[in-house]
Amino acid sequence: MVLVTGCCGPAPGYYRGKMGLAARALLAVMEEAGAPHFPFPYQPYPIQEQFMQALYGALEHGKVGIFESPTGTGKSLSLICGALSWLRDHEEKRRQEADRLLQGDGGTSLSISTTTSSSAEPDWITDFVQKKAERDFVSKLKDEELRRKKREEHLEMIRNNSQLKYALKRKSCEDDEAVKLLQLSKDPQEGELNNPEEELIVAEYESDDESKTKNKFCGGDDDDEDDLVEEHITKIYYCSRTHSQLAQFVHEVQKSPFSQDISLVPLGSRQNMCVNEEVRRLGSVQRINDRCMEMQKNKHDQRLKEVEGGKRKRGASKAVCPYVGAQGLQTLRDTVLGAVRDIEQLLSLARETRSCPYYATRLAIPPAQLVVLPYQTVLHEGTRRASGVQLKGQVLIIDEAHNLSDVLSCIHSSELTGAQLCRAHSQLAQYSERYRSRLKAKNLMYIKQILFVVERLVRVLGGKVGQNPHSQTTQAATELLTINNFLFKAQIDNINLFKVQRYFEKSMISRKLCGFIEKYAGTGVTSHTQTSHTQTQTANKENRRTEGLNRYLQTLQSSQQPDTESPPGQQGAAEDRELAASPMMQVEGFFMALTNANTDGRVVLHTQGSVAVSSMKFLLLNPAVHFAQVLKDCRAVIIAGGTMQPVSDFKQELLFSAGVGAERIIEFSCGHVIPPENILPIVLCSGPSGQELEFTFQNRDTPHMMEETGRVLSNLCNVVPGGVVCFFPSYDYSRRILDNWEASGVLARLSSKKKIFQEPKKANQVEKVLNEFSRTIQRCAVDGGTLSGALLFSVVGGKMSEGINFSDELGRCIVMVGMPYPNIKSPELKEKMAYLDKNLPHSGGRSPGQALIENLCMKAVNQSIGRAIRHREDYACIVLCDRRYSRPATLAKLPDWIRAHTHTHTSFGPAFASLRRFFMEKKKQQQL
Repeated sequence: MVLVTGCCGPAPGYYRGKMGLAARALLAVMEEAGAPHFPFPYQPYPIQEQFMQALYGALEHGKVGIFESPTGTGKSLSLICGALSWLRDHEEKRRQEADRLLQGDGGTSLSISTTTSSSAEPDWITDFVQKKAERDFVSKLKDEELRRKKREEHLEMIRNNSQLKYALKRKSCEDDEAVKLLQLSKDPQEGELNNPEEELIVAEYESDDESKTKNKFCGGDDDDEDDLVEEHITKIYYCSRTHSQLAQFVHEVQKSPFSQDISLVPLGSRQNMCVNEEVRRLGSVQRINDRCMEMQKNKHDQRLKEVEGGKRKRGASKAVCPYVGAQGLQTLRDTVLGAVRDIEQLLSLARETRSCPYYATRLAIPPAQLVVLPYQTVLHEGTRRASGVQLKGQVLIIDEAHNLSDVLSCIHSSELTGAQLCRAHSQLAQYSERYRSRLKAKNLMYIKQILFVVERLVRVLGGKVGQNPHSQTTQAATELLTINNFLFKAQIDNINLFKVQRYFEKSMISRKLCGFIEKYAGTGVTSHTQTSHTQTQTANKENRRTEGLNRYLQTLQSSQQPDTESPPGQQGAAEDRELAASPMMQVEGFFMALTNANTDGRVVLHTQGSVAVSSMKFLLLNPAVHFAQVLKDCRAVIIAGGTMQPVSDFKQELLFSAGVGAERIIEFSCGHVIPPENILPIVLCSGPSGQELEFTFQNRDTPHMMEETGRVLSNLCNVVPGGVVCFFPSYDYSRRILDNWEASGVLARLSSKKKIFQEPKKANQVEKVLNEFSRTIQRCAVDGGTLSGALLFSVVGGKMSEGINFSDELGRCIVMVGMPYPNIKSPELKEKMAYLDKNLPHSGGRSPGQALIENLCMKAVNQSIGRAIRHREDYACIVLCDRRYSRPATLAKLPDWIRAHTHTHTSFGPAFASLRRFFMEKKKQQQL
């Protein structure tokens, strides 16, 4: 372990970090106060030292930091060691301050402010209030100190006595589970005849007042689990996009000097963390969630009856999850806090102890120091609340945040098709008809409102409920409306969507409906649209008469043909049922989206061909409205990524619009750890024949432009060893240019120098293509034949442009053909541009809408070219084939470590000569 103090100067060949004025001011303040110590597993690069210093200052002073650190520069370790060093020092300062106040060191006053004015009240009253506040404050400090000591002693006991604890806990858990499993094994058939559908019926909805219905449907906490609820200590929340990225971060924590002292909790979805094989077999996310929630409700109802002492009615013994029990959760929670584990390690442990990791990790959040979780859990308020994540006064680190604005917009947007609406209406109508006599008046009222709203939404798309949406034709058109105008158009402006949304949330009608359809599909209840109300009534009557027989026949049929493949028609029906499993869930999400402020979103109506494929989409225009609360609650927010440029629109759209002042924002952009001679970025303005390279929409499809691009690639493949990755602006253009090259013989010339690969259309084929691409390059390096490597054609924004590692020989040259501007004819993009032009200030002679287009383009470029150069010894050239890259405003949007060494060549000859020289020098160095 290496202790790093202060900020060392950069070693020769290293790039310094680039800091804004705010970051430099923070570092100056920290240097005066004494630089902190950063434990590190090895001697860090100077840029890592600067990164940790800037990060420490941002956390200490409650800033919103934008941190850029290219892949290969040790960003994760810098985040871990910098943030956890601050947390260590912060806790120590709080402890020392509390000790000083409790001991009355120096007799200093606590300076507790009171609301009483000295001029309005006598001195003795002011003095009394002041002393009472001081006593209360000291009492609070004593309580906090006592809880802290108990928490630390508890964690120490867990870490030192884990084996003994396992032995004791496992035996008691096994005894409890044996009793539960015996109860679950009872034959439920007798009860099913009496009361088979109780779990599908919505409970009585007493009031619209949320406070009165707080525990009606979700259930309260179990009495024996009250002792598990704790106060949240100061902690760091770390979030990233994917579970693999989170697992990689946890592995970095395990390698860090803090691995033995930190309490880390990884959070995940039920699909990723469930260890109940019966539930996991359900497959889909929604069904797993529904089944889990149902089992928890059954458990609560069962205990409620035991507490109330009521006699158990004759009926089915409802299934409860054998992995959820207070004692088992307590054991697993303690174990999670005792050592750093990723989700896979946690799942293995949970299976051994027969405890649920999903709920145990949520119970471990309050005492945890570092919580690792996906974007959705922390950025969506409802998910955040349900997961027990509390951001007040805490630190939030958002990694891989280059697309944060898009992620926020995507999370809070919603889309519905006509087919989904018709299915939802049909299913809810059948549900209402079947249980009409058993539903309370409030429930029937809200169900009628939902049916009315869904019917009006279908009419907006030009269709009618009760008819097959596939047979109803509509004229192709696209219409964009404000939320209010959409409500007026649909004639649902008189419906209080806030109350309807609350009913959705409290009654869980969507989950009930999903269970209803899943249980009775194939017995007369259909997920499709009924042709009339009369048919619905008839079908429901037949269901009651033939339900048992149909279920028996279904079971018999499935047992007789376990291994046979379903006919095409049945396969399609099965897929259709899967797609239609929870259409009401999508409806509920759309209703929630419509409760946004009128100015923050738009509704896009897109009709085409038939009602079934027509759609309505809620488009969130102002993601800052959902990010503002996060920024307000958190002590500090760190937004980090390998490539954050350009950040101007990021600050305007997400930070300034959310009410963050410029004084709270700091920026830190660090260079790469590679020496400058290991990178050669080139802007190529013309090709070998002198044809100007400008891939505008008007001239990119001309034969001359396509052939010139082929000549450029052909020349590059002559001098570049190993792998060449070529990015096209779109799939459509990739197809057209490759067709042209095949007809003109360009592909044949390229394939004589490098084996050609193309980005696959299916995501599950990406790994196969990459493995073959890698093997080909390795084989060519050993054989030394006519082929010098491989050429991979990919697409910007595609499967290969993000998260893929083209290090070393896999990516010696990255070629960017044209500039990947988004489709400006898209109605969604047009509306977004208009919104920005209206609400954000103009700067640099460009409107915010124009800046958005350019920034979207350059963010995609930066992500693609960042696939190469992944570590200090790596080297590569980057060729930007379009003269528009030479514009100063465009060059300024490249990452600093690339822009500083970019050369613009107006003719091909000098560019080709520099490329040849670059690789010849690298070859000589390798031979030495």
